[in-house]
Amino acid sequence: MKIQKNYRARNDMYNMMIRLHARHNRVDQARGLFFEMQKWSCKPDAETYNALINAHGRAGQWRWAMNILDDMLLAAIPPSRSTYNNLINACGSSGNWKEALEVCKKMTDNGVGPDLVTHNIVLSAYKNGGQYSKALSYFELMKGANIRPDTTTFNIVINCHAKLGQSRQAIEMFTSMREIEPFECRPDIVTFTSIIHVYSVRGEIDNCKAVFETMLAEGLKPNVVSYNALMGAYAAHGMSENALLVFREIKRSALHPDVVSYTSLLNSYGRSRQPEKAKEVFLMMKKEKQKPNVVTYNALLDAYGSNGLLAEAVKIFRQMEQDGVEPNVVSICTLLAACSRCGQKANVETVLSAAQSRGIKLNTAAYNSAIKSYMNATEYEKAIALYETMRKKRVKCDSITYTNLISGSCGMSKYTEALRFFNEMRDLGIPLTKEVYSSVMCAYSKQGQVTEAESIFNQMKMAGCELDVIAYTSMLRVYNASENWDKACELFLEMEANGVDPDSIACSALMRAFNRGGQPSKVFVLAEYMQEKGVPFNGAVFFEILSACSTLQDWKRIGDLVEMVEPSLPSLSIGLTNQMLHVLGKSGKVEAMLKLFYKMIASGVEANFNTFSVLLEHLLAVGNWRKYIEVLQWMNDAGIQPSNKMYLNIISYGERSAGSEFGPVIREKIESMRKETCRAGSSSST
Repeated sequence: MKIQKNYRARNDMYNMMIRLHARHNRVDQARGLFFEMQKWSCKPDAETYNALINAHGRAGQWRWAMNILDDMLLAAIPPSRSTYNNLINACGSSGNWKEALEVCKKMTDNGVGPDLVTHNIVLSAYKNGGQYSKALSYFELMKGANIRPDTTTFNIVINCHAKLGQSRQAIEMFTSMREIEPFECRPDIVTFTSIIHVYSVRGEIDNCKAVFETMLAEGLKPNVVSYNALMGAYAAHGMSENALLVFREIKRSALHPDVVSYTSLLNSYGRSRQPEKAKEVFLMMKKEKQKPNVVTYNALLDAYGSNGLLAEAVKIFRQMEQDGVEPNVVSICTLLAACSRCGQKANVETVLSAAQSRGIKLNTAAYNSAIKSYMNATEYEKAIALYETMRKKRVKCDSITYTNLISGSCGMSKYTEALRFFNEMRDLGIPLTKEVYSSVMCAYSKQGQVTEAESIFNQMKMAGCELDVIAYTSMLRVYNASENWDKACELFLEMEANGVDPDSIACSALMRAFNRGGQPSKVFVLAEYMQEKGVPFNGAVFFEILSACSTLQDWKRIGDLVEMVEPSLPSLSIGLTNQMLHVLGKSGKVEAMLKLFYKMIASGVEANFNTFSVLLEHLLAVGNWRKYIEVLQWMNDAGIQPSNKMYLNIISYGERSAGSEFGPVIREKIESMRKETCRAGSSSST
């Protein structure tokens, strides 16, 4: 057009071209046209300035946009409402909410009243600046001024509620939109996608699916972002098959999965303990020309790290750098968490060094992971040194920091230190977690401070902390340690009355309180209660029942217990099975003792030195010297060296009680066995 002889520059043409460049974020070209039109003696008007402000606002160049407004005023062109709205949006979209408010005030001072678009832009400015509470307060002012919100308004408010963790309010807002007059504030794709995310955070996956299906039923066509929100919900809970179905649906809908889609699918496999499948998605992503970003790599790191495959996670970390993707603090956190799971303290230091050499500043989550790793590896001093570094660098300590310090200190029997951290936590006003309460109760209990432990338990109740079976079990152990069985029993009844179902650990704690408090008969009553409620018996429960039987010398019940235990033999500790053998032998049921031993061996339980000691002790007590010698041979066959005392005991028995006929026979067999053992030992050393 410009090379035509009869061309004449016109504002509307330049304005249209500037708007077009703005739409495609081509700021330099838009600005170039602005200066060019003036060379053609074409004077910019209000629409021109509006288009240019919009172009700079879209590009995040809000200072340029402010300067353009000043130029507009110098040119004696009065700004319109659209001008101010564009300028407020330029500031707000860059997160500069304070500047956005200043422009809004200037707008009002200049006699240009805000409209709904203005209010929505201000709300959005608060949201982009992370001022979610201020956005909600501004929304309340809008309602007080009788300004009718639209779908955009509700979408911003729902997003702010979600960011503040106010999921209930976000859902109520969504419900209220649907109750307003039809089509006035109809939820759109953005609304439904936001609510899917809210339900995902709440862990209500069925509701995520229901909202998605409602969106389809209302004739809205999902975009990739909507599909990704549903996939993300499935991925967060390791529902890889469901995530895969959504991924395939994206392709069937003629949409193209983006980097978020692939990352969500990859993450779903990582959470479902299928790291190799996660790697397959990663390779498929590259094949489809989708470039993995740092979030993708971090998801793959977590897929291996969360499954205890630290070496593979380190390889991914190195590949990440080779592919030109810079690791961030999340990458470091993921590796540190993997070190914690694997209990490899050396690797913690390596990861921390890697972060330092790359200039990655550790945040609260990174320090928490490192502290937990050191605590799990019983490196107490290093964990404390890291905590002190954290305080020195003014990195905020949170509930997780102190939970790791307190529970880790208790795990290493450093109860005084645990209580010191507890007092620090309270002084800083950091919310106490259930884990902290439980650990502190344990610390007080171990130091014999039952009253203090009770006080903490009551504080937990008053703080509105939801008491679960772990909290009740912690307090049961306190009463157990103080041999206060009656209070333990009251607490157990309170737990049941409050709708908290006791588990095996809680029941075993109460049983131990009964045994230590001289009430073994109550152990049997509790065992019957467990059977009625379908609470499974674990090793600790079997041990307490066995102790009660032994105390009461209830040999019949011991026989019943042995039959009950037999299916669980492979999962029981060798200490418990040895104790059962001892009680059977003590009761004179030597044949039952041997029968249980045979079943132990048949089920794959490895007998130890103590196991054979128990058998020999009770065989000698009943004078079964033949079986005694046979058990000694079993020990040798199992590669367990009998003690000299075991040999001397049977020889002494032969001389004292076996008579002249069998005494020499016993000595001869033992001497032969000892020589055989010596020959086997010398040949193996050779």
